[in-house]
Order: sequence, then C-alpha cells, then structure tokens
Amino acid sequence: MKALKSCVMCQTSYCKIHLDLHQRVHLKKHKLMDPVENINDYICQKHERPLELFCRDDQTCVCVFCIDGDHKTHNIVPLEEESKEKKTHMTKTQKDVQQMIQNRIKKIQDIKDSADLRKKSTEGQKATSVELFSDLMRSIERCQAELLEMMEEKQKAAEKQDEELIEELQQEITELNMRNTELDHLLHTEDHLQLLQIDPSLYSPPETRNWSEISMNTDVSVETLRRALTQLQETLDEKLNESVDVTLDPDTAHPNLNLSDDGKQVRHGDIQQKLSNNPERFDYYPGVLGMEGFSSGRFYFEVQLRGKTDWNLGVARESINRKGLITVCPQNGFWAVALRNGNEYWACAGPSVCLYLRVKPQKVGVFVDYEEGLVSFYDVESRSHICSFTGQSFTEKLYLYFCLFSKGDKGQYSSPVIISPVIYNE
Repeated sequence: MKALKSCVMCQTSYCKIHLDLHQRVHLKKHKLMDPVENINDYICQKHERPLELFCRDDQTCVCVFCIDGDHKTHNIVPLEEESKEKKTHMTKTQKDVQQMIQNRIKKIQDIKDSADLRKKSTEGQKATSVELFSDLMRSIERCQAELLEMMEEKQKAAEKQDEELIEELQQEITELNMRNTELDHLLHTEDHLQLLQIDPSLYSPPETRNWSEISMNTDVSVETLRRALTQLQETLDEKLNESVDVTLDPDTAHPNLNLSDDGKQVRHGDIQQKLSNNPERFDYYPGVLGMEGFSSGRFYFEVQLRGKTDWNLGVARESINRKGLITVCPQNGFWAVALRNGNEYWACAGPSVCLYLRVKPQKVGVFVDYEEGLVSFYDVESRSHICSFTGQSFTEKLYLYFCLFSKGDKGQYSSPVIISPVIYNE
C-alpha cells in the first residue's frame, strides 16, 4: 500500500488504513509529514527526538533537547517558521527568474527586429552608394569595391553576432527555466528539512550577462561612406608628408628577436638571447616597440613584411602590459592588424574582425592622426586601404608595435622585417 504520511514521533510511514488507526490511538497529537523513505533522517541522532526546530546561528535542524546543550544560547525557531521564511525568499527569487526569462525573450525579439532594419538599411544604402561611386575618379572606383565588400563583411559579422547573442540568450533562458522548475518544485514541498539543506545559491537569481548594456546598431550611413572615401583619398595623397623616421627599441625586444644595429630590421632567432628582464621588455610574446614616441599630430611609417606568415603590426600606448599573456586590442592599448597562417588577416579589435584582402600586402603603411583618434593601415604597393580604427581617444605617447611569431620564419637565413624608408612618388 502507498504511504500517505510519515510520523516523526513513531518513526514510521502509514498507508490510509493504518493512518486512521494511528490518528485514533494518538488523538492527532503526533506530528505527521509527507511520506519519506528514510524517516531516520528526520530524527536527532544524538537524542533520538524529532528534528522540530532550526538553529539560525549554525544553520542546522535540532530537537528540543539540543537547545539545552550546544545550542543553548543560539537563535532557535520552529522548523515550520524557518521553512516558511525560506519559501518566501524562494518565491521572490522565482519571480525574479521569471522576469529575467521575459527580459531575454524580449531581447531576442529586439535583436531580430534590429537585424531586419539593418538589412533593409544596408540594401538601400548599397544602391545609393553605387550612384556616389560612379562620379569619382578611377582610383576611387577601386575603393568602391573595397567599401562595398566591407559593408557585406560588416553585415555578415553583424548577423553572426546576432546569432551568437540569440544563442547565448536561449542558453540562459534554458538555464533559467531549469532554475524556475527547481524552485517551483521546492515551493510545493512540505519537506522542511530538504528546504533547509538546499544550496544557498537558490535563494537568489543566478549571475548572468547584463543584457541592458548590449545595443543593436541598425544604421549604415552613406554620409559615413562619403566621408570615408574623402578621408581615404586625402590620406593616400598626403600621408607621405607625415612620414617619420622610427627605429626599434632593443630594451623592449623579446629575447627571441634579433635587431639590426641601426634598429631598422628584425628577425626571429633560433636561440633565445640572455637579456635582462627589465620592465620594458616583452617576456612571453615575441614583441618589440619603436624607440620614438608620439603624443600629438600625424605620423606615418612603412614596414616591409615580405615572406612572413605570422605577425602583428600597429601602434601601442606607452603603458601597455609587456609581461605574460597579452590580448592585443584597443581596450588594452594596442591598435594593430595581424596575419596568421600566411593568408588570414585580422583587425585586432577585441574581438578580432576578419579582413578579406584580394592582394596579400608585402609592405604595410601605418598612419596615425593623434588628435582625430585615427589609426589606418594601407597596402603600400597597391595604394589601397586595409582597415582603420576611428573615434579612438589617445592620452599617452604612441609607439610602433610589432610582434613576429616564428612559424617557419625564424633563423639567421630568413628574410628580415624592415622599417622601410618612405619613397616619394609623383
């Protein structure tokens, strides 16, 4: 027969027939509870009395005799009272979790709506941009193709980000639903001991991502493209006037990097040099900084990278971390592009953005406008734009930054990376 109740006093579970007999014999004076398999868990092992009380100081269940011993001066309350309070906390937590679920469902819809708007905006602006490019010079026509391709890449990247955000939100909803189900089960049980022995984390909502900080950008402005084209043409024509003479700083170079005496060339060596581990030196990634720092105006330099398969190139602020694992991104003081595996180009934007280049650059130009917060990269030989970091805020000196990974490019016979003199062509 299925048990209907368990008696804490008798330490026995009863079916309906024997429960009626039990109630008549004990005149309903014994404490009953939902049937449990192991009634001994609800009996004090020391005094063999029912666990009817709760010690808030020790967060444990006790019997009436325990309060005359180790728990004499402690804050003791009836088990039902503490269980009721715990249920009150869990009810609030359940409401919070349910609200979190609704917020994430709404966020998913917001992302989908913004994706539709962005896609429509992109299609409309692409049509307008074709008319804009048709009136420009032949050199700008090449930029047209590049910028249209950039728009497609941004659209794909945005769609991928939307998918990732939706996936993350759905994962959180699944986890929150599981938490909600668990709370619902606990709120409907009369097993006070089980309630008081649950993980304390169930009394508050789980830690999740702050989705209020995530915003969706739906605008692709033709005016932005027009400004980019104008700025690109002006920069290509005027950057040579901003060229500077930069050299590599040996005090910052990783021990695996071999610098030429004039500081214009660097190779990745087979053997690590025995150099002092001064605060300025890179000790994990094979990086090096320029000797000269710039805190205002515009400057431009070119680096020859022919034959190299894995590198980072850009500028870095003076206070960057040079020790241990480093994430190269603007948030950490690096504005750089990277090549991996010989054909994968990335803008180190945190997270990195893949760059789809039709031609593999052999010489890269780096242009910085300190006051405008602009860092741009160019393929010198094809006179084409690679990518730009815009709207940055510089407050420290900026230095040339370079990192050369080995990947078959090391050794005394490998071609060096060269800081090239700027050649002025009409």
